[in-house]
Formats: sequence, structure tokens, C-alpha cells
Amino acid sequence: MKTVNGIRMHYRIAGDGPPLVLLHGWPQTGYCWRKLIEPLAREHTVVVPDLRGYGLSDKPRTGYDKRTMAADVAELVSTLGFERAGVVGHDRGGRVAHRWALDRPRQVERLAVLDILPTREMWRRLDAELGRGYWHWLFHLQPDLPERLAGQDVEGYLGYFFERWTYQRAGLEPEAVAEYVRAFSAPGALRAGFDDYRASFPDDAEHDEADFAAGRRLAMPVLALWGEQGLLGTLPALDIWREYAHDVTGAAIPECGHFLPEERPEAVLSRLRAFLS
Repeated sequence: MKTVNGIRMHYRIAGDGPPLVLLHGWPQTGYCWRKLIEPLAREHTVVVPDLRGYGLSDKPRTGYDKRTMAADVAELVSTLGFERAGVVGHDRGGRVAHRWALDRPRQVERLAVLDILPTREMWRRLDAELGRGYWHWLFHLQPDLPERLAGQDVEGYLGYFFERWTYQRAGLEPEAVAEYVRAFSAPGALRAGFDDYRASFPDDAEHDEADFAAGRRLAMPVLALWGEQGLLGTLPALDIWREYAHDVTGAAIPECGHFLPEERPEAVLSRLRAFLS
């Protein structure tokens, strides 16, 4: 645990070598990287934080815009003695990673984004078909209501996503689901996770639009991976990312839904090793 940017941030660290930061998404914690930490730590110093509001990190009432959340992680990396790092972000963690790379391009050496498109692009493309898959974005934006309803059955609400977003609805392992239910049952955890979404307007949207209008694009190499059977499998993910970055490679992970690090860790590890080397 370290105090960074005014909050106490919980993190795991393993291995030795060039630093590599792994950022989780919703509704998860750093636990989602458990299958990748040990093999990646053979070649890297792997740093796995719980983002602001998640897991064992503090859950303040403010600071869930991606600029602030990225600043949290940037300060953590600096306090650990690293000037630059490779960064891998899944889901909401990928959005934090994208903002980190835009705001501090000298600190992010390489960026891998797992199963996301740029937030700005998602809002631009949100038609009825995309809305069927991403309905939760709009629900989570509402003040107070998501906590009130989901709080009545945390396991049932989170379990819906763990089932529906995995390949052939296979679901995650029971022990993983139990870990996430425990984490989001902690005081303030549901609210913090929904505040992550609520920060989309106006803060994140304004920051994203300003950068795009100014012509700011990611200069470091970018790897985009997504689940072939997930929602991004229906979209031209690489073409879209190439509008936001100069050097983009990537591919769909076959027989995989949204939770790439847990559903297909071997395939993700292979892609990451080739990219990071």
C-alpha cells in the first residue's frame, strides 16, 4: 500500500526487469491478472494496482475522471523508482491507460489495450445495436440508482456480466466470482465503480474531445486485443484505433469473450510477450 495523489493505493509487485503495469477493469480488481503475473514477472517487474475506488484501494467521493485515475498510477510508478513503463489495460483500466499515455507520453513506453475502443469513439458509435451490448454504460451514469438496485444482490448483478460476457456464457471460475463479489460488497465499492462510469460526462468527454481536436495521437506502439466472440468482434477495432494512434497492431483472441486475461491467459501472454520484446 502506498499513498499517492492523496489516496492509499493497494498494489501487488513481482519479478525483476523492465517495469510493466497491469490495470484491471470493472467489475474486477487487480486479481484479474493472477494468471499472467507469474509468467510476465520472469522478464519484468510487474506492478498490479487496484485502481482508485476498487479492491483494497481507497474509495474517495471524487477523482474518478480518467485524468485523475491515471495520475494515481503515474505517481505510484514514480514512487517505485521507475521513469518509464510498459502498460497493459483491460476494460476501464484500458481507458485509464489511454489517458495516461496521452497525458504523460514519456512515461508510457508501450501500451496494450484489451477489449476496448477509445471512449470517445464508443459514444460516437452508440446506436441501437451497440446500445444493446453497452446498456450498462447508460445505467451506470445515473445518480444513486445503480447502487440502490445492484446493492440488493451484488452477486446476482455482477454474475450477470461474468456469465453474459464470457465465451459461450461459460462464466468465470467460482473462486474468482467470489473474490469480486467480496470486493464490491465492501462499503463504498459499488458507488466508486459507478462513479468511474459517471465521470464520462463531462470530464472524460471534454478531455477526449480536446485532445482529438488538437490532433494529439498516441506516439508509442499500441497493441489492441479483443475477444473474437465479444462485442468488439463486430467492429473494425484496428481501423478505429489507428485514428487515435500512429503505430497500432493487434488481433482478435479466438474462442474468447470480454475477460481476456482470465478466459484465454495463454493466448494473451503470447501476444504480450511478442509485443513487449
